[in-house]
Amino acid sequence: MQRRLILVAGAGVCVLPAWAHHGWSNFDAERPIYLEGRAAKVAWRNPHAEVELELASPLTLPSDLAKRPVPPQSAAVDAPAILAKTVLPTRRDKRWELELAPLSRMQAWQVAEIKPGTSLAVVAYTFPGEKGEAVARVEYLFVDGKAYALRSSPA
Repeated sequence: MQRRLILVAGAGVCVLPAWAHHGWSNFDAERPIYLEGRAAKVAWRNPHAEVELELASPLTLPSDLAKRPVPPQSAAVDAPAILAKTVLPTRRDKRWELELAPLSRMQAWQVAEIKPGTSLAVVAYTFPGEKGEAVARVEYLFVDGKAYALRSSPA
């Protein structure tokens, strides 16, 4: 009996980190949002890099967003549709927690480590109905004049 209790407790400890981590299925992939501003805080670590973004004021949707160049591996697949349906968030939070890609993918894309104060923009997904915390999973990162497709790997 005691052995069984230890096994169950051990299995629970292994499952907790995976349960606490947001998967893509938690986010509304049908409604991409546009966020732009400056990095207030940065955690450059695994399981994925994180940026606390202080939004630009006023936040506006760029008129050229649907025509922005993106990496070729996503440009021919779904980038035009994603960029065309991107909207501004309806909630009025001034800071958003951005979930970027794992560090291995950030390195493969050759994304320089983002530092506090860096200006950036993203196309990202938040929770359905924008409920819960101001958290967004980044699909496209625009920084230093470059675009990165964070759900894919570079060709």
